[in-house]
Amino acid sequence: MPRIVQKYGGTSVGDVERIMNVARRIKAAREEGNEIVVVLSARAGVTNELIARARALCPDPSERELDQLLAIGEQESIALMAMALHGIDVPAVSYTGAQAGIFTDKMHTKAKIKTVNAKPVIKDLDKGRVVIVAGFQGIDEEGQITTLGRGGSDLTAVALAAAIKADRCEIYTDVDGVYTADPRVVKSARKLPEISYDEMLELASAGSKVMQSRSVEFAKNHGVVFEVRSSFNHNPGTLVKEEIAYMEQVIVRGIAADKDQVKIVVSGIADKPGSAARVFRALADANVNVDMIVQNAGHQGVANLTFTVPKADTTRAVKALDPVLTHIGGGSVAVQDRIAKLSVVGVGMKTHSGVAATLFQALADVGTNIDLISTSEIKISVVVDLDRADEAVRAAHAAFGLDRV
Repeated sequence: MPRIVQKYGGTSVGDVERIMNVARRIKAAREEGNEIVVVLSARAGVTNELIARARALCPDPSERELDQLLAIGEQESIALMAMALHGIDVPAVSYTGAQAGIFTDKMHTKAKIKTVNAKPVIKDLDKGRVVIVAGFQGIDEEGQITTLGRGGSDLTAVALAAAIKADRCEIYTDVDGVYTADPRVVKSARKLPEISYDEMLELASAGSKVMQSRSVEFAKNHGVVFEVRSSFNHNPGTLVKEEIAYMEQVIVRGIAADKDQVKIVVSGIADKPGSAARVFRALADANVNVDMIVQNAGHQGVANLTFTVPKADTTRAVKALDPVLTHIGGGSVAVQDRIAKLSVVGVGMKTHSGVAATLFQALADVGTNIDLISTSEIKISVVVDLDRADEAVRAAHAAFGLDRV
């Protein structure tokens, strides 16, 4: 029998009615002769509510205790879904991440999956049951609950699909698939029938909310083809797969804006070998992901470093930098949070010139200033003022003709 992994996001299981709708969809897929593994997120808003409660009690809560708390959201979802399936005569069993054999490293709130022991899941599939797994969570070698970071249920689904050698992996969300831009910002944005792993990875890391970037990276590394589609209709979605030749015919595949970034400027540090290394080693040790980096040329023995980090990592980054600056002889830290990172992505950029010029001219035409620039083989990213981000996305989308392709 074909094996299918289906992942449903928080909006898809947001209330009792939606849970029942998903249960009926699962039943229909099973009656077509498929073995089904379902991965669920917490109900929409639950994770944010739990975080708010934690911070109301303690401004800087223990990450271990946060994981203990946040794992509750998914466990509620899986139990309710199992009950919903039982109510329509579908045999089902719910598993926490630990029970599903998802083993991670020890990094609380941002754990990485080390191995998946899928034997318990396969045993229940062989008995004809639908297996429902809590996304976003696992267990480390010491038996501690860990979570996989925001969007981690996507990673759970892809990892399970690889472990059980699933025939299909379907990521259900509240949108029809992957679009050329956020359709809430760009009304003419189009759904893409397919996209390469590399393009999806760049769009996810650039701020597209459709998929967690680590899940796309895992899928690429393990050859898991997956489809992003809506749980509210039966329309075809977007297939995410390995790059194929004709993809290079389209220069830019999509545009994303990440509004959850901050710019940190470290000023007045000693302009000598090792200063930058100490700064970024401290950030790495604090598990802060640094994105765009610019170092200004030294003047009178001092230099400035500018880089971006996720907004959620701001406090952790500043705390990590304070002792480093003391150690290297001084400096100051300033945080600017009214920024957005705009990125244009496409594998066709490998073989076509003029992409940067087109982007910069489009932004100039709408009076948007560029603060920072970074490039890769298939992506150009710029930092712009947060208040100009949506206008900048629309301008870039039109400039590359994405509403006409």
